[in-house]
Amino acid sequence: MKELKKIVESKTRIHYQDCDPFNHLNNSRYIDYMMEARTEQLLANYDFNMADFAFRDKIGWVAVQNQISYLYPATWMEVVTIQSRLIQFSDWSVTVEALMWDEHKTKLKSVLWSKLVHFNIKTQKSHQHSAELMFFFTAVHFPLPGNQGFEERIKALKELPVII
Repeated sequence: MKELKKIVESKTRIHYQDCDPFNHLNNSRYIDYMMEARTEQLLANYDFNMADFAFRDKIGWVAVQNQISYLYPATWMEVVTIQSRLIQFSDWSVTVEALMWDEHKTKLKSVLWSKLVHFNIKTQKSHQHSAELMFFFTAVHFPLPGNQGFEERIKALKELPVII
């Protein structure tokens, strides 16, 4: 079996309607951009279609916690690079890290950790991951060095010139 990428990335442009009066990306839209990028990255890199789970199997993932740090503003019409990776997973949840960079990954703009719980839409209760999903998560898992918390991670990222 081919080894899967552990860190995936894509580029997107910041849209006018998502900006505040200073032409900076609105704080809440950072999360939207990063989660939309992750959804597209899963499809493009792993052929993993989250909508298939929702429509076919009536299961999906719901956000239970987001931690975000805003380091530099993203601005109207700017192209940004968004990297994401699975940093933690369990039988019931996943935690994804997303990094928003300038286009050439020289300036880190924002860091997001999003914890998502696997959820059964029919029963309206959390749902255990299947063996197939656990196998996939194991293949793409890229844990953080050591046992870093969010604040330690931000500090470590600020010290690095570029992450590939």
